Amino acid sequence: MATQIVMDRTGDTRHTFDVHDRMEVEKAERRFKELTGAGFTAAVRSGPGEQRVIRSFDPTAEETLFYPRLVGG
Repeated sequence: MATQIVMDRTGDTRHTFDVHDRMEVEKAERRFKELTGAGFTAAVRSGPGEQRVIRSFDPTAEETLFYPRLVGG
């Protein structure tokens, strides 16, 4: 199972999907495109305490973290 973790001001929401189920992978890819299209940054864990920003959906990523654009003022 792979997990997409969406961070927002209320905490996080986790969406899991089976990488061997075509319908679930398609749904996860749509979620990826919707979130990144709305300004979220997507990153995958690349090691202990390390993340790597990704620009396209990777169904093989064990965890994808989405965090909102930071807004300063």
